[in-house]
Amino acid sequence: MATPPLNMSYIHLMVVLIWALNPMAAAQSGLELTQTGGSVRNRKQRDISCRENLEYPHDNICCLNCPAGKYVKAYCTGALEKGTCEDCDLDTYTEHDNGLRQCLKCTKCRSDQVTTKTCTITQNTECQCKPGYFCAPDQACEVCRKCSRCKDNEVRVKNCTTTSNTVCETRLPTSSTISGKTPGPVVIVVAVLGITAALAGVYWMRRKRFKRTDTQNNPSATLKVVVDDQNNSSIEERQNNQNAVLDDTQLHPLLQQTQAENVLIKLVPLNGDESLKKSFELFEELDVHYHNRFFRHIGLSDNAIKSTAHLHPEDRVYELLKVWLEKVGMEADMNDLIKALFYFGQRLSAENIISKAIENGYYENAENEK
Repeated sequence: MATPPLNMSYIHLMVVLIWALNPMAAAQSGLELTQTGGSVRNRKQRDISCRENLEYPHDNICCLNCPAGKYVKAYCTGALEKGTCEDCDLDTYTEHDNGLRQCLKCTKCRSDQVTTKTCTITQNTECQCKPGYFCAPDQACEVCRKCSRCKDNEVRVKNCTTTSNTVCETRLPTSSTISGKTPGPVVIVVAVLGITAALAGVYWMRRKRFKRTDTQNNPSATLKVVVDDQNNSSIEERQNNQNAVLDDTQLHPLLQQTQAENVLIKLVPLNGDESLKKSFELFEELDVHYHNRFFRHIGLSDNAIKSTAHLHPEDRVYELLKVWLEKVGMEADMNDLIKALFYFGQRLSAENIISKAIENGYYENAENEK
């Protein structure tokens, strides 16, 4: 038996239904994307990973870096393309391939320095201390120190250079002194001075022992620290000495316990990532002489550090901590920043930041969790 042909009106109805469903599905998809706030787009942008030192991210794609001596004047429009690169202006530079929107400003040598290399578009200015002054390579070198002079009873074994101080050693007795050829009055004076020094040493030891006992019996006794003569110490040294003075009567009980046990407080965030971000403002008291070394220590590049040189010190610290947070990501930890402060001897700043972070409700001590 033959199958009857389909009704043409039925076929027309099916075509109309298929045509109507397609735009409805598209509209529904667009509605879902709108309701999620563009989460798909955000997820792609967050997951994008560009090759370090070769590319930089922009608008969900990776653009190729501009070469040294140039900066990005306009971003690329397609993946693995290079945007518009422009030469650095006068007194600006970039030393490496980069994705910076502006070149870095050239360093100006200070009044206590001389210029050894002039700034070019691919290299920053190089400075060194003037003759008669030095700055050790492991120091921040914000101020050059004057070279020391050997005393009358010392001999110079190494001359002062731009990176090291004079080295002196006590002068050894001459052969005439050993053989007894020194004039009689000189021997007597030396003997008297020796006896006087010995008696003074005994007196000092007894006095020190007495003071130690008195301090132990009197908890309110003041801790005295001898500070170098300001005329012979740099601004950085005086700041370090100031940070090193610990007044037990002014420390919080929690910090006193930490100092006694010689361990760091383990801070636990009370509000996740927000606790860390809010704590950035507490680092404004970081000694300006330690800014560069501190941020290098936590992993930031020289380019990143120099790009904020034009900012006010407090704003600079906040911006660089945000750069650090973006670089470290989920592994960012407040305790790492505190450890870096202790590494550079900034104990007083570290303890103040710990105390304020706890008082403001950003963090709590891990021991309080138990």
